[in-house]
Amino acid sequence: MTDDLLARHRAVLPSWMPLYYAEPIELVSGSGRRVTDARGRTYLDFFGGVLTNMIGYDIPEIREAVQRQLATGLVHTSTLYLIRQQVELAEKIVRHSGIPDARVFFTNSGTEANEAALLAATNHRRSHQILAVRNSYHGRTYAAMGVTGNRSWSASALNPLQVAWLHSGERLRGLLSRLDAADRVDAAVEDLREVLATQTAGDVACLIAEPIQGVGGFVHGPDGLLAAWRKVLDEHGILLISDEVQTGWGRTGEHFWGYQAHGVTPDLLTFAKGIGNGFALAGVVGRAEIMESVPAISFSTFGGNPIATAAGNAVLDYLIDHDLQANAARVGAILADGLRAAVGGLDPVAEVRGKGLMLGVEFVHPGTVEPDPALTTRVFEACRAGGLLVGKGGLYGNVLRMGPPLTLTEDEAREGLAILVDAIGSCVGGEVAA
Repeated sequence: MTDDLLARHRAVLPSWMPLYYAEPIELVSGSGRRVTDARGRTYLDFFGGVLTNMIGYDIPEIREAVQRQLATGLVHTSTLYLIRQQVELAEKIVRHSGIPDARVFFTNSGTEANEAALLAATNHRRSHQILAVRNSYHGRTYAAMGVTGNRSWSASALNPLQVAWLHSGERLRGLLSRLDAADRVDAAVEDLREVLATQTAGDVACLIAEPIQGVGGFVHGPDGLLAAWRKVLDEHGILLISDEVQTGWGRTGEHFWGYQAHGVTPDLLTFAKGIGNGFALAGVVGRAEIMESVPAISFSTFGGNPIATAAGNAVLDYLIDHDLQANAARVGAILADGLRAAVGGLDPVAEVRGKGLMLGVEFVHPGTVEPDPALTTRVFEACRAGGLLVGKGGLYGNVLRMGPPLTLTEDEAREGLAILVDAIGSCVGGEVAA
């Protein structure tokens, strides 16, 4: 990026919309799992536009599907007309959702998808009381921000919803971290019962939860936590929304959806990011009786438009045909096992965590669980200097986040791992395992 473009950016865009790196870069092209900046430097991309370029860059099957739709001259028709690509994609999503008798509503982003899920749930239950999880992130608009439990991403204290907060099951900090792992689910259930008894009145609409918290630093509670919560929710008729914006489409390697690790089926799930592989595509899928609870006309002008759903169909077909869920498990294990072996024992590394191709490394001051965002930033910059793009996150900005395209090869995983290990070793100053 030239200084001129950076200056122009700062002159016309708000300061609260951050840019990565001390010297921001302009990405101008991409191929496979690599992107190239305006100065000609090529990087291996381990963040994929924040887990969005799920299949990678310049994929012929996706490009050709979009070009076929462009050739018709119909870029947009609005959902007031039948859209064949939209119907076909909805049929596929319903089949893969695991939710019986489901309906799909398409939107442009994960934020809008969560807003739509909250709209359906609150209408179905005739209540604006919501259960949400601490350290969560669900979007930047009014209601979605209201159920976001991360102060760094909560741009307003105003809230149209009445929200009660549950413990996240975070393993490093908080009350539940003091317990043995086997006791955390029971403690979380007790917490839910107490919250319902003390912070709610009458019917509660829903619990919205991420199976793995994305912006929160890839933190997740024990497998089975959602099912344990669900037993209590069912006693009160409370709905469960699984926010699969980052965990969906096989990224965790274990399952197609994050909720499946918990042995429970949600009433509604939201999806976004990877399904469009860069095209704006998202939505909510849920049981028909809930989705049909919206009492007035509501539609999304651009949600599920012909171009986006042409891309979405090609993405989902490619994902299934190439069994990218299995690939995520295989190459994700190379990264996770390699990181734990090489840097997991270093004092500033509190935890290497995640599933499949959704991995985080949390940095702390040695001998404590005090977050070290400064060290995280140094490692982040060192990765870029080594030719690797990663992300940052966590409540305290001290987690290195990685969500590579699900097409990542074993050789690319090892290449990225070597850069990561070198970057961490150079910044930590400790001995890195060979």
